[in-house]
Amino acid sequence: MATIHSIEQLSENPFINLFEVRGENSKGYKSRYFVASRSKDKAGLEITRGETRADGVSIYALYGEKKDRVVLVRQWRYPIGNWIYEFPAGLCEPGENYREAAVRELHEETGLTFSPIDVDPLYERPRYSTIGMTDESVAMVYGYASGDLSGRFEEPSEEIEALIADRDEVRRILEKERVALPCAYQLMHFLHNEDPFGFLK
Repeated sequence: MATIHSIEQLSENPFINLFEVRGENSKGYKSRYFVASRSKDKAGLEITRGETRADGVSIYALYGEKKDRVVLVRQWRYPIGNWIYEFPAGLCEPGENYREAAVRELHEETGLTFSPIDVDPLYERPRYSTIGMTDESVAMVYGYASGDLSGRFEEPSEEIEALIADRDEVRRILEKERVALPCAYQLMHFLHNEDPFGFLK
């Protein structure tokens, strides 16, 4: 197992920061590793605190009387300089649990009302988004959306187009568009399972 010798914070930003971690693995290899984190300081890093918590939430919401459509967002992302399809998502606010964050974020990004469903906690357990680059972890919350799409609750810093997609549109998106990996995996199941949430039962 590797040993961490030092951690240096390289940026101060309200949403994401860069840290330089120096350490040595069990083979004697000395590493200089850069970690992006949602933490505002060294004390908040998972390396330091030693526990996983949900930094953010991703929302898998079915829509319609037959629950045969899915809520997606098409969002402009600076790292790729382009649009990408994702599930609605966002960061948890201080003191907010990830289910509360899911209800709030779906409304902010789409104008829809979200009703989470009760599932075995293993399906909502926070998972790491891109472990080679960041300690960020995200909880997936499942449920049903209702209401009408609206962009009037969107934050000024975001450029988002919300949509409700049927299976034909989901297939087109998977074939032709850029799609975030966790969303793509779930959409592949959505395409082929009559009850997309069947695996949760």
